[in-house]
Amino acid sequence: MTTDTEHTPSILKSWLIIALLVLLIIFKGGLAIYVIGDLGQPDWDYRPMKDVPGESPYAIYEKLPYPQHVRGAKGE
Repeated sequence: MTTDTEHTPSILKSWLIIALLVLLIIFKGGLAIYVIGDLGQPDWDYRPMKDVPGESPYAIYEKLPYPQHVRGAKGE
């Protein structure tokens, strides 16, 4: 006597689901490489910019007479 509640495994359906998941992962990886892939070295040149506040042309502070940029006797 068989009933409709018996479980019949389907190997084809299982492999089809696995294959679709693998294809989804490959598609998402390819899309990520295409959208945010490495474009190489940028072509702009900012040139070296001095970032020490006393040496920068955009500094808001006056240059101090000694190279350590601290106030006091001779930069000490």
